Amino acid sequence: MTHRISRRAFLGASAATGVWVTGRQLGYGQDKSASARVNVAFIASGGRAGAHLGPCADENIVALCDVNEANVNKAQLTVKAAADKQGRDIDKPKSYTDFRKLLDEMGKSIDAVVVSTCEHTHAFAVMQAIKAGKHVYVEKPMTHGIWEARRCRETAAANPKVVTQMGIQNHASDNSRRVVELIQSGAIGNVTEVHVWVHRSWGWQTAENAAANTDMLSTQERPKTEDPVPAGVDWDLWLGPAPQRPFNKIYFPGPKWYRWWEWGSGTMSDLGSHMNDLPFWALKLKAPLTIEGFGEGPAHADLSPANFHAAYEYGPREEMPALKYHWYQGTMRPPMYNDIIAPRKWGDGHLFIGDKGMLLSSHGKHVLLPEEKFKDFKRPEPTIKNSPGAMPEFLAACRGQGKTMANFDYAGPLTEANHLASIAYRMGKKLEWDPASMKAKNCPEADALIKRDYRKGWTL
Repeated sequence: MTHRISRRAFLGASAATGVWVTGRQLGYGQDKSASARVNVAFIASGGRAGAHLGPCADENIVALCDVNEANVNKAQLTVKAAADKQGRDIDKPKSYTDFRKLLDEMGKSIDAVVVSTCEHTHAFAVMQAIKAGKHVYVEKPMTHGIWEARRCRETAAANPKVVTQMGIQNHASDNSRRVVELIQSGAIGNVTEVHVWVHRSWGWQTAENAAANTDMLSTQERPKTEDPVPAGVDWDLWLGPAPQRPFNKIYFPGPKWYRWWEWGSGTMSDLGSHMNDLPFWALKLKAPLTIEGFGEGPAHADLSPANFHAAYEYGPREEMPALKYHWYQGTMRPPMYNDIIAPRKWGDGHLFIGDKGMLLSSHGKHVLLPEEKFKDFKRPEPTIKNSPGAMPEFLAACRGQGKTMANFDYAGPLTEANHLASIAYRMGKKLEWDPASMKAKNCPEADALIKRDYRKGWTL
């Protein structure tokens, strides 16, 4: 499928003009069986969910759920406006606060769910939906922890008719597919080293947070005060399976919660899902042999690090050699950054190092290095078809058209690997990982982080 302008530019222009672009408008899944609309329920209606309302505009959005009433009200208006532009007369989606009640009451009238809650409740919505036979699109990261990711992956495998997709937008990009083809065709030879870096650092408290709790930056303790819960917010439901905490605006709304281990996993679980995806895919990675994590600030044990370096060791796999894999965030950078990457003003990215050259990649671009060596290089013919996008791909698969590329069989191991880096950091030691038993062989105390305890009333 070829377009005169890039899909990213097309979608961006559409959002700017208020005209939603859907998978069908992009020509995906166009045959007789694709005509039926998918009945979609949104579990969380604000934040990332807002970005998914547009691609779902051609479907039947039958329910909207959120612990924040304002998010549901805003989403209702968005759905109505989209239908009016299409000239469609639709029933108003039902409104819910508790996704468990939504799935119990509307199970028979739902085909698929879009889960965009905070990550500490992802697994609960996902598992209930899969067990009810509903297709599932879940925002990254797939789950809050390793045990949850494994359970969701196994449950999806036991229900093969259920379509699953984790929201990794880069996995659907044309650029990523061309990079995968280059690496797997041997363009730079055997890849033995990978470096991935991002500038984001969720661990630091913002000036707003520091002003609200003046002792946060100095002591890194939890807030000592309780703030009024905003009108229309069900704080108890937002906490869900996490420990009971008094409401404080230092936690809510997002993305403030990302940095707290109880609800998120910092930058690694957030951007790691996106940025580690490409090497994971291109190099056919699964479980690492060892993992180390080195972080800087904040010092509070309940907060994720701002600056972070994770080092993985992978054994040989599928005719590929052993691999040294490095992740950097915040101010931490690869050792060759100033020489190779900074002069190009590359931003976030990946550097694959092979025995015949290097490949530098980022969002929407890549280059083979050294450029002089590859100036006459003939690229391999494309073998991975282009995608209309993560959500349109998912909706087409729900109608029986094609398959999702970031399904749980793929996204599960990626999610586990990302969480392992955070656990290694929190344990303060190099972990020797046994994926079969889901245990760090040299660190039994990591068990409590691999499978967390849930608050009373929440079971998985």
